[in-house]
Amino acid sequence: MRVWPGQPYPLGATWDGAGVNFALFSEHATRVELCLFDAVESTKETHRVPLPERTDLVWHGYFPDLVPGQLYGYRVHGPYDPAQGHRFNPNKLLLDPYAKLIGRRLHWDDSVFGYPIGGDDLGFDERDSAPFAPLARVIDPAFTWGDDRPPRTPWHKTLIYEAHVKGLTMRHPEVPEHLRGTYAGVASEPILRHLTELGVTAIELLPVHHHVDDRYLEDKGLVNYWGYNTLAFFAPHSAYVTTATSRDAVQQFKTMVRGLHSAGIEVILDVVYNHTAEGNQNGPTLSWRGIDNASYYMLSPEDRRYYMDFTGCGNVPNMSHPRVLQMIMDSLRYWVTEMHVDGFRFDLASTLARELYEVNRLGSFFDIIHQDPVLSQVKLIAEPWDVGPGGYMVGNFPPGWAEWNGIYRDEIRDFWRGAGDATANELATRLSGSSDLYQSDGRKPYASVNFITCHDGFSLRDLVSYNEKHNEANHEDNRDGADDNRSWNCGAEGPTDDPAINALRAQQMRNFIATLFLSQGVPMLLAGDELMHTQGGNNNTYCQDSEIAWLDWDLDDDRRAFLDFVKLASRVWRTHPVLQRRNFFKGRPIRGEDIKDISWLEPSGEEMGDESWNAGYVRCLGMRLAGDAIGETDERGDPIVCETILALFNAHWEPVPFTLPPHPPERHWEVLFDTADPELQLNSFDEGQEYDLKGRSVVVLRLRDRVEHPPELLTAAQSERLFEGRMDLSERRIPRP
Repeated sequence: MRVWPGQPYPLGATWDGAGVNFALFSEHATRVELCLFDAVESTKETHRVPLPERTDLVWHGYFPDLVPGQLYGYRVHGPYDPAQGHRFNPNKLLLDPYAKLIGRRLHWDDSVFGYPIGGDDLGFDERDSAPFAPLARVIDPAFTWGDDRPPRTPWHKTLIYEAHVKGLTMRHPEVPEHLRGTYAGVASEPILRHLTELGVTAIELLPVHHHVDDRYLEDKGLVNYWGYNTLAFFAPHSAYVTTATSRDAVQQFKTMVRGLHSAGIEVILDVVYNHTAEGNQNGPTLSWRGIDNASYYMLSPEDRRYYMDFTGCGNVPNMSHPRVLQMIMDSLRYWVTEMHVDGFRFDLASTLARELYEVNRLGSFFDIIHQDPVLSQVKLIAEPWDVGPGGYMVGNFPPGWAEWNGIYRDEIRDFWRGAGDATANELATRLSGSSDLYQSDGRKPYASVNFITCHDGFSLRDLVSYNEKHNEANHEDNRDGADDNRSWNCGAEGPTDDPAINALRAQQMRNFIATLFLSQGVPMLLAGDELMHTQGGNNNTYCQDSEIAWLDWDLDDDRRAFLDFVKLASRVWRTHPVLQRRNFFKGRPIRGEDIKDISWLEPSGEEMGDESWNAGYVRCLGMRLAGDAIGETDERGDPIVCETILALFNAHWEPVPFTLPPHPPERHWEVLFDTADPELQLNSFDEGQEYDLKGRSVVVLRLRDRVEHPPELLTAAQSERLFEGRMDLSERRIPRP
């Protein structure tokens, strides 16, 4: 086997058209051996070749006789001294941290642990893990992207759809069976049609970095379905590949991205850089631990045998080490430049800001991203908390970052279930973009990613159907998952035949959807909520690769009607720029005009006074958004003007007569939807009239020019143009039948 010195950069295995360069960072290793395998089922390497050069703590070598498709791993020599943080063991075959493709998945066996199972981690295990360890495969990165371009949807026009690659497509009857559960399935025509009809502009995929199914889950017949257990930061998860083609995971992932982009949909990846699949000191030796444990992981300053843990998963990467930071940044850049993704959602992002112990919002991680010409231009979303002290950081990430707004989720849930102290000020603040969290540091309303539900917790249907979690299928005696769900079952726990309860649940779901699309910020839908998907009360489906978590696309009339309502609410949002503001409201008259950009109304139709703002709770209020006082311009500098929107919210269980506010004489209020009456047509009202606002409902009206004939006399195509404001007055004057 010929080997030349090669280069220390780039790290990983790089095919240059003539041979393959291998480069691996290890500061404390004494020897690094490249191990080559000729087949996935091989139990022993065919060649074991020491990397001949070491430059700047990077071991490297160039192999002119190797080509893409080659399977490989490493054996790394050095001290085994856990008390000092060193866990080198050359008996363990190790995965390249820069592996672009997984050629063989991990098969659990006691030999993949660096110490003898049954003893403590201070022992040294001499068994060879090669028959069971994961293998990397050298790739040829060539791909025909054609005219693929990133959609670059502005933040304020972004609608995010959080989905799981497999769960989204496994039960869809129109997705070809061989594509279900795969990257190709996500970009199939039925899924693209569904997403575009919903108005989705970005799909946020649960982790697609190659991950490990925990051993304790496999022992129980379960898997790590969500994928928050990363083993390879550069490799697409191999289980989402269709076997109907010889193309590998990299090629199929790129094809998926190209297909989504062709539909105008951005791809955002949920990424897990806050821990790895190797766990704590009792975990396996699969990659970083055996390559250079003391460099890659944050170790306890009191005893370097143990790991710092701010995630509850056993370890934390050492963000203060430049090579660890480089690995994460290289990974992020790779997914943008080579895989064409459009952004990232960072799981437990507070952990990435912990350079020593405290969360530092101006840490190296953020500094590097802000100056990076690639990463600073994509969508960056933080899950702004971890489980460590001081880890709840909602509203505290730096400019350039959006955040999952957990405060929004909690307060909106409390408002509609009639619990907590939902004051008028708190509700108004969430509806208007959470300026208390994002305005002081110069961020915009779209820094708030608003959501009612996400993968972690109840689905929307379960949120209105269960008071308690029901996680028995996870085989943990219902101890796992959150206990505080801020849910309300509407009078019965779980499924019921009571028509009144089922009607109330559907209405509450419409209330949540309506509120989401009426709030300033970036709306995020959980995949399946629009289908009324239920998980049977399971609020922690992380291990459920089953019909509990797979979306059910077999819709009855009620579920189809709810899907239609979600599409309507989305259409209202995307066709009214006053709901997609780039800047926070001023809340005062604009340039001396009488109309404010936003007004808050009491049921009397009058603006809310101090007594109402200071009340201990609020159950009913109106929000008026002046479409002629947006005060923003489009990309060509022209003023943005649209219809004025009036939204009425009533979380009380009894009806409230709501007096509609004044308007110019040539206009009237026209109902877009009423969550208490989803079949309601476009009825019109004048100022001073009372609207019978039903209990637990949302009504949305718009200010329209009076028309000669009612909308129901229009053709379907004309009604569509009328709704979207694309019909002039002359076109509306059609003869009666």
